[in-house]
Amino acid sequence: MKNLVKIALAAALTISAAAGAYAQEFTKGVVTKIDAKTNKVTIKHEQLKNLDMPAMTMVFRADDPAIRAKLKEGASIEFVAERVDGKLTVTQVK
Repeated sequence: MKNLVKIALAAALTISAAAGAYAQEFTKGVVTKIDAKTNKVTIKHEQLKNLDMPAMTMVFRADDPAIRAKLKEGASIEFVAERVDGKLTVTQVK
């Protein structure tokens, strides 16, 4: 019986961790500059909790053409940024 409880607890923790990995938190920001040649975008943003960064203005990669199509200078956006291959990258925009 103890083993069954341990297995159930381990399964629940695994599912919980996996769900947390997919639950991305969007951050508000304003696009201040787009560099189409280098696929980079400058965003003045609120705190990025998932990256443990305070509010600031910084440059991100925007490698996905679908994401770049949603970005316009001066636009208010909500976005997700993550480290991709060691580079801060916009991975979602709404």
